[in-house]
Amino acid sequence: MSIAAFEVLQFALRFVLAAAFIFMGIAHFLPAAQRTMAAMIPPRMRWAGVLSPRNLVIFTGVCEIAGGLGLIYPPTTLAAGVCLVVFLVAVFPANAYAAAHPERFGRVAIPLVPRLIGQLVLIALVLLAVV
Repeated sequence: MSIAAFEVLQFALRFVLAAAFIFMGIAHFLPAAQRTMAAMIPPRMRWAGVLSPRNLVIFTGVCEIAGGLGLIYPPTTLAAGVCLVVFLVAVFPANAYAAAHPERFGRVAIPLVPRLIGQLVLIALVLLAVV
């Protein structure tokens, strides 16, 4: 693959990932999705006040939207990619908690191993898009 072809692939991948992160981030502000996401936060990570589950869901939504926008703005592409990788690692405990409680979360509770593989693939795609 030529360098030009790789750069075109990276550009397209950045836009696809940006759209996905922005879409997922917007979902954090929809009441039903927000309640479900707040419930996914493991009990050991639940606090009151500024770090309440609802506020964490809002914060992660803002992070996803900012990361998505950062992927398509050239001066921030690399920083956004690194931040999104850190973000994906940081939110994994909530996904693992949901996976452990399928009776409570239904189809959102993707089994742990496929979820982990999906998360690792997403991290790899983000890195491929920005490096």
